[in-house]
Amino acid sequence: MNLAVEAERPKAPSQGRKVVAMRGVSKVFSNGTVALTDMTMDVGPGEFVSLLGPSGCGKSTALRIVAGLGAPSSGTIDWPSSKINSRGLPEGDVGFVFQEPTLMPWQTVFGNVYLPMKLRGQSKQAVRGEVMDMLSLVGLADFAEAYPRELSGGMKMRVSIARALVTKPKLLLMDEPFAALDEITRQKLNDDVLMLWKQSGVTVIFVTHSVFESAYLSNRIVVMKARPGRVHADLPLDPPEHRDESYRVSEQYRLTCARVSEALQDAIHGRASHG
Repeated sequence: MNLAVEAERPKAPSQGRKVVAMRGVSKVFSNGTVALTDMTMDVGPGEFVSLLGPSGCGKSTALRIVAGLGAPSSGTIDWPSSKINSRGLPEGDVGFVFQEPTLMPWQTVFGNVYLPMKLRGQSKQAVRGEVMDMLSLVGLADFAEAYPRELSGGMKMRVSIARALVTKPKLLLMDEPFAALDEITRQKLNDDVLMLWKQSGVTVIFVTHSVFESAYLSNRIVVMKARPGRVHADLPLDPPEHRDESYRVSEQYRLTCARVSEALQDAIHGRASHG
């Protein structure tokens, strides 16, 4: 059964004020590897967009270019609704959660979450309430004085998410943050991220190679072709506002996973997206 629909075809850039817009972005590394070619994608305010594709298709490269952690070989990254600094990047509008929590082992949980505010020159006393509010939001207020070595893998990732969100960015970039966690912890953190997304109003771009994770979290999935990476299909989703264990076993979720899986298989095998 062909579950793909017309809306799954790569879309032309839409009109309106976007959070970020990639235009014809290509990336060639110094060793000659072509990671991305002609990557074009708009992300609007409040969206939860997953970048899905096979390993090595350039998902993380695209995310790092958006974050300003690498420059495109050609093409542009535009920030229509942000104030741009001297480096051509949005001023304080982007938070990043890496594959590993990347916490400072000599700092407490509070100290790790406070770090981006410290780098802005804000005193610990002035922002203590904001840091503690964020720790409460991720369920770690009671662990403010604990050190990373005392935390589980899931708790460390919550600290990383809190650190990325404490400055109230417009855009949160997440690079396969739960890939190394067990399935139970991963599902719990998926639920936590959805809660944080709804409460904060932040726009999210989430890199994953899991069909099931992308189908559960997103209101839009961008499926990428194998290297060189570019958009193969752009899938708008209409999930229920409240997603929980009952949704994971629902017919709607099963059909969504089947639809996304078919698009991914088309991308892997070089088949055209169906209309």
